[in-house]
Amino acid sequence: MDNTAANVDVQALRRSPARHLWADFAVAAVAGERGVALREVPFQRMVGIRVDPVSLAGQRIGALTGGLPANCGQVTAGPGGVAALWLGPDEFLAIAPDDGGADRGGLAASLAAALGDGAGQAIELSSNRTTFELAGPSARAVLEKSCAADLHPRSFATGTAITTEIGKIPTILWKVGDDEFLLFPRASFADYLGRWLLDGMREFAAETDASWH
Repeated sequence: MDNTAANVDVQALRRSPARHLWADFAVAAVAGERGVALREVPFQRMVGIRVDPVSLAGQRIGALTGGLPANCGQVTAGPGGVAALWLGPDEFLAIAPDDGGADRGGLAASLAAALGDGAGQAIELSSNRTTFELAGPSARAVLEKSCAADLHPRSFATGTAITTEIGKIPTILWKVGDDEFLLFPRASFADYLGRWLLDGMREFAAETDASWH
């Protein structure tokens, strides 16, 4: 078997942390003015970075990520869909779309090479977290039921990413659109948080059902 065929076979066996909830996510989606929908975005590539952002190594990393965020909440965007989220003054999370496993570990390797010896850390974390997308006019209302942060637009602007808790689960929360949020829970919490968000969405499904009568 050639390497390409072997890679296809392996990719077919991949199973995301919330795959067993996908059918529930689809059924729970609510349309309309009070709508909200939840889905998992599986297998995104994630790399934890530790580096002084103003150092030469930080500048080399920034060339791959569109710069490194300078402040809490800031997100930078680079080539190939790579984004860097601020987690601390010298701590960042690089995220990129799934490449189908064609270059597994490639992002981490590129960032590690850019760091140079002893200049920091670039650690492959793709299996450490999964990604949930919660979108729709009621997405913020669902999150506000159990989020520790103030999610009003005056405090949490579009394009901002923070570390917070939702349903007492530590989560990175990125507001990518006015009514669209990406959540990055650890894989071990995916089932719990997925079900928690589904429960928070039921109110809006009930409103839709009531409007039919």
